[in-house]
Amino acid sequence: MIKGGIEKLVGEDLYDLMYKANRVREKYHGNKIKTCSIVNAKSGRCGEDCRFCAQSGHNSADVSVYELMDPEKILVSAKDAEKNGAGRFGIVTSGCEISGKEEWEIIYAAIKLLRLETSLKIDASLGTLDIGRAKALKEAGLTRYHHNLETSPLYFPNICSTHSFNDRISTARVVKEAGLELCCGALFGMGEKWDDRIDLAVILKDLRPDSVPLNFLNPIKGTPLEAIQPLPPREILRIIAIYRIVLEDIDISICGGREKNLRDLQSWMFYAGANATMLGNYLTTIGRAAEDDRRMIEDLGLKLL
Repeated sequence: MIKGGIEKLVGEDLYDLMYKANRVREKYHGNKIKTCSIVNAKSGRCGEDCRFCAQSGHNSADVSVYELMDPEKILVSAKDAEKNGAGRFGIVTSGCEISGKEEWEIIYAAIKLLRLETSLKIDASLGTLDIGRAKALKEAGLTRYHHNLETSPLYFPNICSTHSFNDRISTARVVKEAGLELCCGALFGMGEKWDDRIDLAVILKDLRPDSVPLNFLNPIKGTPLEAIQPLPPREILRIIAIYRIVLEDIDISICGGREKNLRDLQSWMFYAGANATMLGNYLTTIGRAAEDDRRMIEDLGLKLL
């Protein structure tokens, strides 16, 4: 679909748009819903200045600060995620990248331990990667790497100045070059326009990640975006539907901010085209009980993978 075709979707009646998106979801994904969970394995005081992030050292948000967890502690979180029904588990760290041999050895050891002690597929989000590190992660047993683009190239300088949109694209391409699956998505509700959302959809279609997580800003006190108005639920559903129609067979997962922003319309995200979601807590905010999400999926006649 060319960009002009996407622009026409923005103006369609929401219910007609959701109907189209749901048909696309059913065609490529059936009634299967994929799930993942994460652990905030290293928290706080990142040197990057992302305006939305509670963990940025440039912001004044009240957030836990701790060094990289040892593999056994990461395993405890992974086993909880597995018990709650997650299919994938991500090790997430704050900071531009993992620094130093000792931290990398902990990461490799954690991946190997999780592969040995759980049936989960293991993901990671560790910041910038070069090809050598990406291949080493794959050799250790990592299956997927997460690295969001966040927003369009044009709007990106409004949310971060310590690295560029092209830096993020470079890491995404390294991940694919190394033979890892790529999880690469966006954060909406930061003041971007529909043109930015459309531009990013086109870029993601060209990049062909395996999964596109859609996050929606949950404004955190102490960040520059703390006073921004959350997106209305119907606008979020429109974003999900358009991304499903554009990205077709690519997994679309609804993650951060869904509870606060979609509120009573959370279950509609699947009929807007999503085929995946995150269970449990996020990096610095609390999610809802996994049993409630499992029940929601079952009540819709969908099947949890």
